[in-house]
Amino acid sequence: MKYAKSDTYQKGLALLNHLHGEEAGQQLLDNLQDVCPDFVDMTVEWAIQGIMARPGLDLLTRKYLLIASCTTLGHAVPQLKAHIASALKLGATKQQIVEVILQMTFYAVGAAVSNSLAHAKEVFENHKQ
Repeated sequence: MKYAKSDTYQKGLALLNHLHGEEAGQQLLDNLQDVCPDFVDMTVEWAIQGIMARPGLDLLTRKYLLIASCTTLGHAVPQLKAHIASALKLGATKQQIVEVILQMTFYAVGAAVSNSLAHAKEVFENHKQ
């Protein structure tokens, strides 16, 4: 039985769609819906609406932080690409994104930075200017 989603969920979904586009945002949710719908709900309600929508930092700054975090992790490639695409959508330049990734050199080691730059290049090539 499906139930009505909370107001927090609806606001989080709207922000997710704003950040990633309706198709990409829905794809992110659909990828895990059958496996763990609770994780999808937690992501939308807590991570998107609860954290991303907080006052204090603008959305682009938050995206730069997420790009840096994904770079440092070194294995969050789908998330890295999604955050790069979203940052571009929010007005980031390619050079700013490259600088965010490059800043992680001493924290994420060269391999993670090199791989992240290669992934960024893929997103840049696919990004509609």
